[in-house]
Amino acid sequence: MIIEFFFDTACPWCYIGKRRLEQALNKRKKKIVKIKWCSLLLNPDLPPSGVKQDSHLSNKYGRESRIYQTHDNIIDIGLSVNIDFNFNIIRQTPNTIDTHRLVHFAHIEGKAEIALEALFQSYFVEGKNIGDTSVLMAIAKGIGIDVDAFSDQLKTNNGIAEIYASNSRAHILGITGMPSFVFNKQLIISGAQEPTILARMLDAALTKT
Repeated sequence: MIIEFFFDTACPWCYIGKRRLEQALNKRKKKIVKIKWCSLLLNPDLPPSGVKQDSHLSNKYGRESRIYQTHDNIIDIGLSVNIDFNFNIIRQTPNTIDTHRLVHFAHIEGKAEIALEALFQSYFVEGKNIGDTSVLMAIAKGIGIDVDAFSDQLKTNNGIAEIYASNSRAHILGITGMPSFVFNKQLIISGAQEPTILARMLDAALTKT
């Protein structure tokens, strides 16, 4: 069983979706599941340095009250899966290309999930600018991957084509929301679904194999 998890590192619902997937898998402990972490770009047109969070949210949501309402909803749901979202200290909406490159690079050493969790934690809980190279290098060092090799990769275009290919594949599959889950290349569901729903999707996919 392969579950493809389409995500962006600046998507709070993806962080929630990751935790809910973990809960779903705990409900099906006897199932052998491989998770493939697949890039899906939330804001592909942002400049390399990102943009100020305040202006980005204003352009996206308009009224300040809508921003607070959205964040309050995410915070409440986050607490239910042990995530302490801290939106008020986030100052920058990052271009996430290099964060995806870190996840892909970490995959080589079997640490893709660890890298993704560290990126989510750094951005949504600690308010760090994960689009900044020095922040990414600190995360890479913290999870124990080859920092020098990753630094060398960031100086090239290595890994970028794979990210855009994953993004394009998501659109070919008809995926427009995130997170999205693809079960055994057969069943697709989008959104940070409840663990019970994800567990049922897992069961349904297994009956089709």
